[in-house]
Amino acid sequence: MSSEATAVMAQAPVTTLSSRQWGIVLVVAALQFVNILDFVIVMPIGPRLSTALDFPASHLPWMNGAYTATASLMGLLGALFLDRFDRRKAVGVAVAGLVVGTALCGLANDFTMLLVARSVAGAFGGPATSLCFAIIADTIPSEVRGKAMGTVMGAFSVASVFGVPAGLWLAEHVGWRAPFFVVAALGAVVLTGSIVLLPSLRGHITGQRRSLGELASLVAERDVQLSFLMTAIVMSAGFILIPNIASYLQFNLGVPEAHIKYAYLVGGLASLVATQGGGRLVDRLGSFRVGTVGTVLVTVLVFFFFFLPRETMSSGVMLLVFAGFMLAQGLRNVSYNTLTTKVPDPARRATFQSLQSAVQHGATALAAFGSGLLLTEVARTPLATDAPGRPARMLLGMDHVSLVSMGLSLLIPGLLLVVERRVRARQATAAR
Repeated sequence: MSSEATAVMAQAPVTTLSSRQWGIVLVVAALQFVNILDFVIVMPIGPRLSTALDFPASHLPWMNGAYTATASLMGLLGALFLDRFDRRKAVGVAVAGLVVGTALCGLANDFTMLLVARSVAGAFGGPATSLCFAIIADTIPSEVRGKAMGTVMGAFSVASVFGVPAGLWLAEHVGWRAPFFVVAALGAVVLTGSIVLLPSLRGHITGQRRSLGELASLVAERDVQLSFLMTAIVMSAGFILIPNIASYLQFNLGVPEAHIKYAYLVGGLASLVATQGGGRLVDRLGSFRVGTVGTVLVTVLVFFFFFLPRETMSSGVMLLVFAGFMLAQGLRNVSYNTLTTKVPDPARRATFQSLQSAVQHGATALAAFGSGLLLTEVARTPLATDAPGRPARMLLGMDHVSLVSMGLSLLIPGLLLVVERRVRARQATAAR
């Protein structure tokens, strides 16, 4: 490990984070904020995009699929070389590419161009995520890593609380292109700050190139296989449903478009509470207990509010459901992400995280493509109780999407338990 990273770890007790460690965590959180905002901003403005570029709303999952498919591919390629570079330089290149891809989204004139631009953004956004997690794992002791991971994952919440509502406001008042340009500009600012503030992190570099044989050896390890399986199921359970929520609320349940930003606001606040409090609970209680609570809550909400048939939903109920859903997702995600950082040894951490990112994004892409196949856009029969301006189209198949999501969620607690027990047993053996 580099002298800088060693100093960071040596200065702080295992019960808290030092000021320098907090500095690294906050810089990484800012990078993740831009990365996540770029990914999630497409979902709430998706219905507006489908109207502006004249394509069916049932095609919206393909945009998320294009992003995550290229992120997965680059994750696989990155596993061969990311551990050969300074983490600071590598994450800088990844975020720079993300900024370019996001700006291209704002320049798109049709659905095909938008797909290409999202693919470019995903090709750099995927490695950026794995590098951010590798930096945290390199510099933060495992005993307090849940707190650090909760802060970094809180970037998703902050993006929902501030970024998504602001993006929706820009889309409503300036145009759908504006959110992409603003996110790209913000990314450039954060990138500049990270180059100045992050320390050089080179201690993981061995001077040897990763071979396909080494990757195969890593993937052959049982703990790694279980971690990847858990990651794939968690991501699939969430993202077969999440990209379609905004369209479902507007088209099927008659929630006004202007109210969607408030859903992301309260949902982001709930997710922020979950990731911050959940990260600390994971350090105290373990990933299995915290993740299981989140999984049970997600499954109950999906059953009652997305699987069971509905024709309307008030904005007040929508806010409560969205807040509960994001709270549960936050608990589940911080639990499994913290647990997976404890699986690899330091020398192979970025390689593992890159493969993990490939699995994560690959599962997300398959889930998005799968939901696109399960959903169909049709004309909706107007009702006498319809509010003025309610869309005359709707999505069919949301019950099937919800059923798949719930089925996958039922597998998550068992995987959390198995992986956590194996990690603890390995750590106990190493401590002897």
